Amino acid sequence: MAGSESAYETDYRTVTIKTIDGSTVQGKVNISPNQRVSDLLTLQKGPFLVIVDASYMDFIGKTLFINKDHIVWIEPED
Repeated sequence: MAGSESAYETDYRTVTIKTIDGSTVQGKVNISPNQRVSDLLTLQKGPFLVIVDASYMDFIGKTLFINKDHIVWIEPED
């Protein structure tokens, strides 16, 4: 609908993620206001974490879906 405000607010945070195979992924995750990055792993249902504008190996600016069971650590770049 033209001129209306979005009912869904986005707040992208830049993160670095290390996976169990030793890969490092940098990108952005969308979190709700007043939510921590760690809440994405503990409160969100579903097995995948969505990373946008991701850099991984030779891929830049891609959207990646990372299985939460394969994450060793995640660091916010705040």
